[in-house]
Amino acid sequence: MKHWAVQDAKARFSEFLDACLEDGPQVVTKRGAKTAVLVSIDEWRRLSHAAKPSLKELLLSNEARTDFLVPARGKARRRRLPSLQ
Repeated sequence: MKHWAVQDAKARFSEFLDACLEDGPQVVTKRGAKTAVLVSIDEWRRLSHAAKPSLKELLLSNEARTDFLVPARGKARRRRLPSLQ
């Protein structure tokens, strides 16, 4: 992946976009720190499709959420605390 300073990506956006389409994802840096990545729409769709549901989607879904969030209870008994007598 090639790294582009934000000012270069802005000034040469057409080249930046072409590089993304031809060479794959391009990283944008701001003050030397990686801040963003430009990916093609096909790559974005692939990544979005492969992703698990977001928290928002889980909370808004009509399906019961406790089936997979709460593990099944085992048959183990709780330890008794020693008496303080």
